Amino acid sequence: MTEASRTALACLVVIAGIFDIRSRRIPNWLNVMGMAAGFALNVYAFGLEGLKAASFGMLLAAAVYLALYLLRGMGAGDVKLMAAVGAIAGPRSWFAIFIATALAGGIIGLLVVIAKGRMGETALNLNALMGELIHFRLPAQSNRNLDVRSRQGLRLPHGVAIAAGSLAFIFWG
Repeated sequence: MTEASRTALACLVVIAGIFDIRSRRIPNWLNVMGMAAGFALNVYAFGLEGLKAASFGMLLAAAVYLALYLLRGMGAGDVKLMAAVGAIAGPRSWFAIFIATALAGGIIGLLVVIAKGRMGETALNLNALMGELIHFRLPAQSNRNLDVRSRQGLRLPHGVAIAAGSLAFIFWG
């Protein structure tokens, strides 16, 4: 990744994280601008190889996060944000960002669960989630708390986890 790509990525995820905290939404215009920036920066820096990297990064990110969205564990804005991150970062860097985001999301989630005093309920929900996935069933159908759209479930703004994972990659990756 070039310095310009790192700067664009940092700006994108910080703004997205702020929107996600404030309104629990990540605007489409921001995601589209992130994707456009990813393609423009990669093509400018690397030509046809940059076009390939932006395309594959965006498609890989979208495919992985689309699966999470279909399981009702992720919002559509998170899918589009990660696709934009993939377009900027390319597939190799995106995968490292994905791992960092998963770790950041786990830490943030644990802190939220502890702060809300919901360890027992979360343990039961994790057990139900694993049981449903092992039997190839949609967890949200049997337990409303496992649906990201449910007001009853404990949700966290995943855009913040994406921002944390992306910034960790930028500064230490």
